[in-house]
Amino acid sequence: MTIRGGTTAIVTADLDAWLLLPVHTLPHVINASNLHRPKMTPPLATEALVVATYSRLMRLRLPDGHTVIGRVKGKKLTPVCGDRVHAEEILNEPEWLITEILERNNILSRPNARGRPEILAANLTCVAVVVATTPTPDWFILDRYLCAAELMHARPAIIFNKIDLAQDAHEYTQVLQEFQDIGYPVFLCSAKQPDSLTPLAEFLKKHTSIFVGQSGVGKSSLINQLLGEDTQRTGAVSEGSGEGRHTTVNSVMLTLPGGGEVIDSPGVRDFAPAIENQETVALGFREIEKAAQDCRFANCRHFEEPGCGVKKAIASGDISERRYASYRRLLNLTRKFTVDRY
Repeated sequence: MTIRGGTTAIVTADLDAWLLLPVHTLPHVINASNLHRPKMTPPLATEALVVATYSRLMRLRLPDGHTVIGRVKGKKLTPVCGDRVHAEEILNEPEWLITEILERNNILSRPNARGRPEILAANLTCVAVVVATTPTPDWFILDRYLCAAELMHARPAIIFNKIDLAQDAHEYTQVLQEFQDIGYPVFLCSAKQPDSLTPLAEFLKKHTSIFVGQSGVGKSSLINQLLGEDTQRTGAVSEGSGEGRHTTVNSVMLTLPGGGEVIDSPGVRDFAPAIENQETVALGFREIEKAAQDCRFANCRHFEEPGCGVKKAIASGDISERRYASYRRLLNLTRKFTVDRY
């Protein structure tokens, strides 16, 4: 026990000795166990970018460029790749806590089994649809991705991969030319021919993009080549189906060396955008939207209505029969999802 004159300070671990001291000698008492306790630093809170998703865990990029793992607060928040979120440090834990999703510029979504929108990614400036010689291109899926891009006000682009395997290019070039005539950029390339990716890399450096498309078209292989390294694992090809098995966990955003960022998403067997109502579908087909300005009726659905500008454009060859059939298919799908939702 120590007692100092003037202002008295007592350091003691002996409770009995402390109780025997006169009251006037004890103006200030300090417990020895608290002498060197450090000041508590408040947890850091900041805005962060979701760059990878692992179910309820996320990889976040902080403003200083470092990445941390974050978990979601509660069950109502569902961040996706590309989201800007508010995150806080958790004292004495390695993970951060995601407490809020900040306002989104746009979302890429599709209907779930119940017909309700399922968000795949957010805050995109480009939707790059990858098709290839194998598996056989599903042009209707491509149309639906392009429709989604139009409706979310992102730049659509078409990447035709595996040109080194094309034996009869004519069967592909005719449809690809159709897309170019509408105004969509088309990039012919191969992950096995790095020089073929130069125009694509130049285009992507201005964007936050997502690579989407059928399983097995080589999205991850293209991204690996654009990165110049095997940052992602590429799934083996199933001998039975010829479709790639996607081995990355959910979605991941990667920064390209020449600029721009790209999200690799799991491959799909089918896709349809989540569209609120049937009237919106035509807005996702730019040539149909343009021709619809000449329709006699403002609510024309471009079926058998008199004075339909779209039907006239089909008859003149300005709109392809295949694209019109694709529009009709998506219109029917949207009707079905709308009925299921309600």
